[in-house]
Amino acid sequence: MADHVDFVLKQWSEQRPDLDMSAMAVMGRLSRLSRLVSVELRSTFSAHGLDPASFDVLATLYRSGPPHCLTPADLMRASMVTSGAITQRLDRLELKGLVTRSPSDSDGRGVKVALTADGLALISKAFPDHVETENRLLAALTPQQRDILADTLRHLLESLGDTSL
Repeated sequence: MADHVDFVLKQWSEQRPDLDMSAMAVMGRLSRLSRLVSVELRSTFSAHGLDPASFDVLATLYRSGPPHCLTPADLMRASMVTSGAITQRLDRLELKGLVTRSPSDSDGRGVKVALTADGLALISKAFPDHVETENRLLAALTPQQRDILADTLRHLLESLGDTSL
């Protein structure tokens, strides 16, 4: 069985047999996979009235554990986006009543962001659907294949400087 990347690689190997196309085999598949996964995840988020950015903020607050509260800087680090992007996301979520921003108890200049009861209820409902979508997308892989793929991708990410906070 062949995929679209095999077709592209065959064409390139005919035009440029002097080049090693093994990286293209990986990158092409990662790129196509990213697009396919993104469409499926967006559909899951949309079913809950969310977009990927909103889901990211709500999920980050949720996984931080009770009281589901972080600073904007902590949210920015956890989601790896700019402070302007976090501000826009928080503005939208606050308008929807899903998060609140309030002064920090420990720092008079600081702000804390917390899930509201509605925000917690929404992410509590959306998150299992998200996990189900991810599991469905990986259903063709055995548990051992998932582990190997996760380890391989972790190694690649670490080699490119993407390490834990």
